[in-house]
Amino acid sequence: MPNHLQSTQSLYLQKHADNPINWWYWCESALKEAKQDNKPIFLSIGYSSCHWCTVMEGEAFSDQAIADYLNANFLPIKVDREERPDIDSIYMQALQMMTGQGGWPLNIFLNPEDLVPFYGGTYFPVEPKYGRPGFLEILQAIRRFYDHEPEKLMAFKAEILGNLQQSAALPVNQGASLTKDLLDQGINANTAAIQPNDFGRPSFPMIPYSTVALQGSRFKQEYDYDPQQLAQQRGLDLVTGGIYDHVGGGFHRYTVDNSWTVPHFEKMLYDNGQIIEYLANLWSSGVQQPAIERAIAGTVNWLQREMTHPQGYFYAAQDADNFTTPEAAEPEEGDFYVWSYQELASRLSATELAELQHEFTVTTQGNFEGKNVLQRLSSGVLSDNVNQALAKLFAMRYGQPATEINIFPPAKNNQEAKTKNWLGRIPPVTDTKAIAAWNSLMISGLARAYAVFKEPSYLDLAIGAVRFMLRNQWIDGRFQRLNYDSVATVFAQSEDYALLIKALLDLQAACPDDPRWLERAIRIQAEFDKLLWSIELGGYYNNSTDAGQELLVRERSYMDNATPAANGVAIANLVRLSLLTDNLEYRDRAQQGLQAFSVVMEKSPTACPSLFTALDWWLHGTNVKTSMEQIKQLSSNYLPTTVYRIEAELPKNALALACQGLSCLEPATTIEQILEQIRQVNQN
Repeated sequence: MPNHLQSTQSLYLQKHADNPINWWYWCESALKEAKQDNKPIFLSIGYSSCHWCTVMEGEAFSDQAIADYLNANFLPIKVDREERPDIDSIYMQALQMMTGQGGWPLNIFLNPEDLVPFYGGTYFPVEPKYGRPGFLEILQAIRRFYDHEPEKLMAFKAEILGNLQQSAALPVNQGASLTKDLLDQGINANTAAIQPNDFGRPSFPMIPYSTVALQGSRFKQEYDYDPQQLAQQRGLDLVTGGIYDHVGGGFHRYTVDNSWTVPHFEKMLYDNGQIIEYLANLWSSGVQQPAIERAIAGTVNWLQREMTHPQGYFYAAQDADNFTTPEAAEPEEGDFYVWSYQELASRLSATELAELQHEFTVTTQGNFEGKNVLQRLSSGVLSDNVNQALAKLFAMRYGQPATEINIFPPAKNNQEAKTKNWLGRIPPVTDTKAIAAWNSLMISGLARAYAVFKEPSYLDLAIGAVRFMLRNQWIDGRFQRLNYDSVATVFAQSEDYALLIKALLDLQAACPDDPRWLERAIRIQAEFDKLLWSIELGGYYNNSTDAGQELLVRERSYMDNATPAANGVAIANLVRLSLLTDNLEYRDRAQQGLQAFSVVMEKSPTACPSLFTALDWWLHGTNVKTSMEQIKQLSSNYLPTTVYRIEAELPKNALALACQGLSCLEPATTIEQILEQIRQVNQN
């Protein structure tokens, strides 16, 4: 029997709509009913492409005995973390306080009176295994605790709530000085965070950290690790490793090993946007390996083929799992992407197979459950035979050659995946919602790739997406976070504002002769400042005062995870806006924001790499005034804290004028001179 999730639009929530559990979505009615009935809230948070969320849905959440007990004794609420990152952030922090670790699915139990959590975990099996008790046993123990030990419950709640409130209230006016020494400390710590992983742990892109290392590579400072070497190594690991789909393009979320071999196969828009921007910057810094250019082009092809709605916006994610046959009861992880040796030997010529084995990890025994994840052994140019072999594998997977596929239609849910007449393998399900922040990350990546490689299709995709956002994501003058089939919904949060403004500024950097992008960035910044800026404390709240009033604390996100934190991006935007407009109010606000988080930057630098990117802009931001012709030459260089403005009235015989802060340098008369000036002021 369908539950309350039947009416929701979220793909993740829809996957649970037919569970025997009487799920609610997060709303006032659910919270009110839990309070009236004195039922603890079982809050379960996940997202559509989460592998262990899918596993738990098929196991514990489909078990009738568990559902009966849960329905009778708890008020179950499902939340899509991609819809409500503010809810996820608070309760993930609480879970980490309780257990020392987090992850999804995030399963946590709340007191119905005040929504304070008192027990939590991640994946719970039906029966005891993996050293974890069975879920029904856990539910029974939690209900006994809730009913019979109120004093312990109150004490535990008070401790958790106090810790959450303390975490949200950063020290005021006690911060560190915003100096080059603080920046060097951040570069040193965040470069160390991306050193090679020798402990068998999973390997993540960690782009906010890699970005700080790359920016630090231009300084002559002695660091514990070489920022240039590690930034380059991170890029090459990404483009040669199994984390990249060498057949169809696009990057998977991470690899389960330390050698970048076997991925967790989901593909997230936010990873791919960040990686494109990082690789384009790495190329412009002088690391011009053919595998980098190939990976960028392949990822954009995947984006255009599989992840772009006809109206121009980008889909959110593709699952890690796919069905092997229409009759299969459950999907298999990675089946869409891997190759048995027998398949390769039967479809490729002897020469193609031999050359493929020379360039990639291909063996008879495979490297993933008897099959092969392709991983490159070098970063050079691939031979014609290898490219032909990869083209054959593409046709095997998709049922057609790449030259015959412009758009590969998404499977929007399991039913579509199993019933459509696919010419090749059954693809993973695609979550087709648009998320403003994630679209913005991809727009930024495409804009930077266009500036570096001058490929018009990159710019066309970026402009198509940003036009959709600007035309469709405002309701009654208010920016919305999500879009489901052209219907905008849910008030935008700080990351949506910050990343869209950054995307517009990145488009301005790529196309400074088009005034629309800067004009719209200024307007959206005004809305952002009005709704989310903390006048008393500095920095931006995650959500506005009229959204999420029921939440335990009002957070100002500064910690980077798979995506950069909103405040780091937002503060860098403020510096850029000040350089582009000569409005020093933006710079004053940036200073207040940096000061608000400076204690964290000093004491926990690896928690907030994007704040060090913002500090770099604060210390080294440079404004170059010149002609459009010169900007085209300058913009393909790696000058990470430079903005460009078209200026018709330069000093006599000057080609360009570079200004930093309130002073300008000697007018430059050649491209070489202006480049040297920028590099000099950016290295101090």
